Amino acid sequence: MSPERLSSVKKKSVHLGQSGPETQFVLTCEHGGNQIPAAYRPLFAGAVETLKSHRGWDPGALRVAETMSQILETRLFFSKTSRLLIELNRSLGHRSLFSEFTASLPVEERQTITDRHWAPYRNEVTAHLDTMIERGSRVIHLSVHSFTPVWENKLRRTNIGLLYNPRRASERSFCGQWKSNLQAAQPDLVIHSNQPYQGKADGFTTSLRRRFDQHGSSRGEYIGVEIEINQAMIHPASAAQIKSIAGLLCDCLP
Repeated sequence: MSPERLSSVKKKSVHLGQSGPETQFVLTCEHGGNQIPAAYRPLFAGAVETLKSHRGWDPGALRVAETMSQILETRLFFSKTSRLLIELNRSLGHRSLFSEFTASLPVEERQTITDRHWAPYRNEVTAHLDTMIERGSRVIHLSVHSFTPVWENKLRRTNIGLLYNPRRASERSFCGQWKSNLQAAQPDLVIHSNQPYQGKADGFTTSLRRRFDQHGSSRGEYIGVEIEINQAMIHPASAAQIKSIAGLLCDCLP
């Protein structure tokens, strides 16, 4: 889809009450930057291009998340530390938690990175969600990501992917309607469910589903969705293009 066509989308107003007075949105962006703390920069000597690439961060994702947060008037949590230091979207013990740059560090040093970067981010988001769930709210957590247009020499057709656990009826229904709304609003966009990745794979939303599902229906409801946007659409991109993508995603929310 051309930037000119996308920027012509007319944004309608978003009514947060349309899903019920208890519905609240929360946005996160785990891969918003490629920064490396000064203490660990020697580990990345000669890796400037790698840090700039999709391996180091999700280009464009934070700009979209920030704009969505403004439109929805809701909280955004984000990190600008590179995923190559520690992967905030992976669980403790996962083989991809540390990259080739940090995996060989002594156990104590890896624990320090976890304590200073992984744990504070995850704990802050979880505490915020806990508070809203305890109040009985229906919380819709939108985790914003981007993906490289070409993978293993193959062009990816997906423009926007909505990642969720298809076994959870609430997420399946929510994303099904969101996908339909997006396709109706922009028929030339390729909207896929659980592509280019599976929403039930290890990730922050997956761990949060487990956490809140354990509490049953006596409290609020958690719906976790990862938004994957093709980087060709949002990086590099003008402010108008970012606003248009963010506006489309928000306008089409169920």
